[in-house]
Amino acid sequence: MVGVTITKHEFGSAGEYHAHVADSEHIGRLTWTERGLVRYAEHTLVPTAIGGRGVAMRLVEAMVADARENHFKIGPVCSYVEVAFRRHPEWADVKA
Repeated sequence: MVGVTITKHEFGSAGEYHAHVADSEHIGRLTWTERGLVRYAEHTLVPTAIGGRGVAMRLVEAMVADARENHFKIGPVCSYVEVAFRRHPEWADVKA
């Protein structure tokens, strides 16, 4: 896989993680909104041009790492995020 860099963008009680793929101008996104100590992962959006490279999973992994570091829980609203949590029971500590 080519290099993927994840950046975090916060806008008050909402935000996004962006996946920047080294060989593309397209950006993958995982959007969230916050209520209390829970950030609800609402949408995972990966353009077709960068699909099939594990970009969506890298976005979820970034959110999980951020949750552990910053002590918040993740509420999976997005179907992709929900499936990712089912496949990774070791993430139960950050699931709301």
